[in-house]
Amino acid sequence: MIPSLHGITVLELSRVLAGPWCGMTLADLGADVIKLEPFNGDDTRALGPPFRDGMSAYFACCNRNKRSLSIDLRAEGAAAVIAALAAHADVVIENYRTGTAETFGVGHDQLAAINPRLIYCSISGYGRTGIGAQWPGYDFVVQAEAGLMAITGAVDGEPSKVGVALVDVLTGQNAVIAILAALRARAHSGVGQRIDVSLFDTQLQALANVASSVCFTGEDAHRYGNAHASIVPYQSFHASDGDFVLAVASDKLWQQVCAVLLQPQWLTDARFCDNAARVRNRTAVCSALADLFSEKPVQHWLDAMAKAGVPAARVNSVKQALEHPVAHDRGMRIAIDDIPLVGSPLNLSATPVRYQRPPPKLGEHTDAVLAELGLDAKALRAAGVVR
Repeated sequence: MIPSLHGITVLELSRVLAGPWCGMTLADLGADVIKLEPFNGDDTRALGPPFRDGMSAYFACCNRNKRSLSIDLRAEGAAAVIAALAAHADVVIENYRTGTAETFGVGHDQLAAINPRLIYCSISGYGRTGIGAQWPGYDFVVQAEAGLMAITGAVDGEPSKVGVALVDVLTGQNAVIAILAALRARAHSGVGQRIDVSLFDTQLQALANVASSVCFTGEDAHRYGNAHASIVPYQSFHASDGDFVLAVASDKLWQQVCAVLLQPQWLTDARFCDNAARVRNRTAVCSALADLFSEKPVQHWLDAMAKAGVPAARVNSVKQALEHPVAHDRGMRIAIDDIPLVGSPLNLSATPVRYQRPPPKLGEHTDAVLAELGLDAKALRAAGVVR
């Protein structure tokens, strides 16, 4: 079965997470992703522990299905390699600081002159234009600067980052969307284009309804911890033996909760009767619920809510989530050459994702890639261009 992106060649000149996440997604969909790495490799190769057979878990999470070519872009002779690669490529992904790609000879204008059909995707902290073009971009910093930390954490606690580099991941996904759109456009126009995706833009948009509410009212957003700004009850609760979450996203679901809890009077209580009233009286609503939920264990409430059709779930650890039966049923736990990984969430019936290669060793495919281009790997290695 031919993958969706079969025949598409991607040069990945990126490191850490957002760019590699984009590259891995394209590779999962069948693109030939050639990861160009400096002699010391992608930064994440050294970010650990944990390691397995010398490979970091961090690097492994976002680099499967790729081929690694180790090259010194500053070396005399590197330009010929880049020219050959660019001539055969469809997409370039880069996340250098603004202006750095040009100094290495891999800027947009330089490569587009070689191959006008090239789609060139730049990923940065604050975009390639504007006041932040020269600023370094890090997920943690952007979580703070683009509003996410202000609305994350306990109501009476300090602002908190999300427990994973979510902005990087979302930016990588946005880059994939833009690249796929550009490939579609090229099918009609015959020419490539430049894509500019930033962490800041991505996170600002990802504030979704929270940002929209601020736009509507002009008032700043508040931190609600595990609660929801506009829906009550929609938060975590303590049972007698642990925590669970309850998502009552409609008045119909609220009616079902009242039935489960044997509290029919809440349906006519002016404080509780509809969502708008519950939002205004969230303390009274949630306190009443908390008193009841604390009396019995989590599983009791999960069973009762499931029977009533009310969304609820135990607060799982990461290990528990990875061992969840849905994770297994959906094929989200995979291994490639004994490297355990989390699978792709993309399910296509006719052109499914592929798991063809484990995350590559540094420079593992240098000779093979150069041979495909008709270049002499031995000579280039002797000249210090590749390793």
